[in-house]
Amino acid sequence: MTKPSYKDFDATELFCPKCRRAVPVRKRLLLVLSEGDKYDYSCVYCGTSVGDKLVKENINSKILIR
Repeated sequence: MTKPSYKDFDATELFCPKCRRAVPVRKRLLLVLSEGDKYDYSCVYCGTSVGDKLVKENINSKILIR
């Protein structure tokens, strides 16, 4: 069994349909869901949402409630 060489990727540039070119993006946490955290990528120039990402939680992690 081989171990994966990477865990996760983060986008630094994506295509913005409004600016009509590849632009740097900002990543922000959008939602905390039971299956993982959902992030939104937005254009740094015009703020248009250009993508999203769901980071799935580890099976062994648990939500702590106070």
